[in-house]
Amino acid sequence: MMSLHGPQGAVDAGSVRAAAALPDHAVWIDLNDPTAEEAACVETKTGIRVPSRAALSEVELSSRLRRNRDGLSLSTPMVTFDRSDFSLKPLGFLLNKTHLVTVRYHDMRAFAAVRKRVDEEGGDGSTGARMFLLVVEELVDNLADLLEEMSADLDNLSTRIFDFDASARPGARKGDATAPKRRDLALRRLLRTVGRHGKSLSKVRASLLGLERIVAFAKGECGQHLDEADAPRFETVARDIASLDEFETRLSETIQFLLDATLGLINVEQNNAFRILTVVSVVGVPPTLVASMYGMNFKHMPELDWVYGYPYGLALIAISAIVPLVYFKSKGWL
Repeated sequence: MMSLHGPQGAVDAGSVRAAAALPDHAVWIDLNDPTAEEAACVETKTGIRVPSRAALSEVELSSRLRRNRDGLSLSTPMVTFDRSDFSLKPLGFLLNKTHLVTVRYHDMRAFAAVRKRVDEEGGDGSTGARMFLLVVEELVDNLADLLEEMSADLDNLSTRIFDFDASARPGARKGDATAPKRRDLALRRLLRTVGRHGKSLSKVRASLLGLERIVAFAKGECGQHLDEADAPRFETVARDIASLDEFETRLSETIQFLLDATLGLINVEQNNAFRILTVVSVVGVPPTLVASMYGMNFKHMPELDWVYGYPYGLALIAISAIVPLVYFKSKGWL
């Protein structure tokens, strides 16, 4: 899919099959999952070679940021901004003095917003560098919105974790046999939620790092070709990305804190289970001792000929079990 943007507005080119179909006024050519024919069409018209998806997915820095005879070839992983399918996909910027070619493999609202902005404001005097700045600025805004949403989600998650005792067993009565199972499931859900947020934030971090490198490289390589009004915009974008990096670091620390808190709750639940098992085992020792004593086969045992020997033995077993229970209860262990 190919979209064209220039001084006369934005045009949907659909599946363009010939170089002649590309108008001369096009400054920004947006390729969404391009075919080989579309890539060849762009190269014929602009002189910019469109890299493959595999090339855009290379992880080494020399492959993501490079200058070649066509201009600048820049690539970064970018989040899909779709919370239902949150993943990283390659995003490429091919930039020269007159054109910007973007190559992406998923829909992003940032590109639609830039297109709308170009349509409304007009693109007279637009250059590849200015269109590049527009796209990057919108991407940074979208990432900022995404981090704000994550921050709100983490606030809600923090409330769920630290109000766990009040929220894990809605409607459950004390002594309810199913309550431990519900608490276990609730803790599992909390742990999975914290993990999902950490995984999502790591993808946002990768996107921010890629944009930060791209902006710095593009500013250094295009500095001599920038107008006076463009250079400060590069500085502003760089500062915005740096501030988002700091915000993302704080969110990462929050996620680590929530992970520690969740694991702490799990440890408390495990300790409670072991404590109950320990109390039960200790309570069972004195009755076992009494029963073992009267189970010995000695000839002279006064209680064997005593009329109340049997009730006495049962009472002694019961008392030896009750006394430890009362003691543990007084210490708050039960």
